[in-house]
Amino acid sequence: MADAAPNFRADNGDAEHAFVIDVAEIRRRARQHIQDGAMTDDPATDSRTVLRLLDEALAIELVCVLRYQRRYRMGSAALAEAAKVELLRDANEEQGHADQLAQRIVALGGAPNLKPASLIDRSRLEYGERETLSDMLAEDLIAERIAIESYREIIQYLGNKDATTRRLFESILAVEERHAEDLRNMREDLLDRQRATGCAGQAPSLGSVELH
Repeated sequence: MADAAPNFRADNGDAEHAFVIDVAEIRRRARQHIQDGAMTDDPATDSRTVLRLLDEALAIELVCVLRYQRRYRMGSAALAEAAKVELLRDANEEQGHADQLAQRIVALGGAPNLKPASLIDRSRLEYGERETLSDMLAEDLIAERIAIESYREIIQYLGNKDATTRRLFESILAVEERHAEDLRNMREDLLDRQRATGCAGQAPSLGSVELH
């Protein structure tokens, strides 16, 4: 009965030796990680490039927060209440992404760039306001598509070089793809409502909506 219990016996040298080697290697890697920081050991990884990509993504997320907050605050009757709730949820999720990206930048030894003056340049997004709400939502959708394509390229670049950062971008990408679908549905619903009321050519402008 004693032999049935899993254990490393003295006469089972190979199993015992393998187990000791594994633990020793784990400890060695842990000590090395403490010395090197959060970046992987892959020599092909350029830490400066990774930090730049994280910084650009941080700018994208912060600009998207402002976009969604503005749409939500408009409180237009042209948008269904459920759509406004989605905009607020999306804004909060984008803020969460920004927080995660900033934390990763710090973990890699960098400092998050939160300077408002350079947000647009670093994000590569436009923030020009359009006259109608449907056009504004179209611009938001374009911004999401830019974010999605950018993150896909970043994920491909990272590969196995920095698995932690890659997984972060993969999780953010999944949410951004949902945001894009939400925006597309929201805009289509808005246009359908306008057509139903005979106002397809007179979509509400920013100046015509009621603020709450």
